[in-house]
Amino acid sequence: MQEEKRTEIASLGEFGLIDRLTAEMPIINSSTCKAVGDDAAVLSYGDKQTLVTTDLLLEGVHFDLTYVPLTHLGYKAAIVNFSDIYAMNGTPRQITVSLGVSKRFSVEDMEQLYAGIRLACANYNVDIVGGDTTASMTGLTISITCIGEASPEKIVYRNGAQENDLICVSGDLGAAYMGLQLLEREKCAFAGQDDFTPEFGGKEYLLERQLKPEARRDIIDALDKAGIQPTAMMDISDGLSSELLHICKQSNVGCRVYEDRIPIDYQTAVMAEELNMNLVTAALNGGEDYELLFTVPLSMHDAVSAIPGVKVVGHMTAPSLGTYLIARDGSEIQLRAQGWNSLEE
Repeated sequence: MQEEKRTEIASLGEFGLIDRLTAEMPIINSSTCKAVGDDAAVLSYGDKQTLVTTDLLLEGVHFDLTYVPLTHLGYKAAIVNFSDIYAMNGTPRQITVSLGVSKRFSVEDMEQLYAGIRLACANYNVDIVGGDTTASMTGLTISITCIGEASPEKIVYRNGAQENDLICVSGDLGAAYMGLQLLEREKCAFAGQDDFTPEFGGKEYLLERQLKPEARRDIIDALDKAGIQPTAMMDISDGLSSELLHICKQSNVGCRVYEDRIPIDYQTAVMAEELNMNLVTAALNGGEDYELLFTVPLSMHDAVSAIPGVKVVGHMTAPSLGTYLIARDGSEIQLRAQGWNSLEE
């Protein structure tokens, strides 16, 4: 009997698995404008188009309750979904929240989790409109679906970047990853000790970026006020390299990103030095910054550069020129999607 072929999921990675499972998936309903392949699906039900995104968080894979307070976890779980809607140039309006809960959690624990979710919804004017709760044998599972809206002409996809477009990012990169490294370091130091005070002094920004990120609604509002509509956009959840390669692939362009233009906070640099880690690697591949990566036409250089919190870091090229980081010494380093992948062993 011939042995059935077995392909390990890790060999494909998250996005490879999605591509494999959704290849040639037919669209049946005329109201489905965009299905799998962007930050959110796009549905049309009238003058406005509906954006739908979902995110699944598993204990032990996406978060560690040893150092993540439940209130912060609830806040972050909501924010990562809001960020996907903003990355489509839309506005989040409603969420549904589904939980898998093991017996070790109490009602009070779930109230803390929901307090974080409710705070995020209050801050971003989003309604909780439903969900589901069930028992879990493997700890805590959180699944949130976010529903947003946008005018059809305002929606920004990943596939609109053109040659010579400017590559822009909001905020700074690598801080969330360094916050995670700090928490993991202190967790290891704490192991087996009953009385332990973690060393977080002077690193509050890194912890905030990891435990309580914010979606960049302010940047979306600033772009709109300046009359700038990006040609392509994503949020940076898996690292700048991974997200930029997605845009290049879907837009059929190459890119050049300049190392000395990547925005990095001082605390991030100090933490990288303490841990003897490569700072640029952390900024390119760390992930969980939830900043916005977007492209605009070259003619908008002055206008986009005038927006506080936005930095031009490179430009798009012909696809034949490839995807490269230009190091400080002028050498070219090929970009690789080395962001965190939950499906790797």
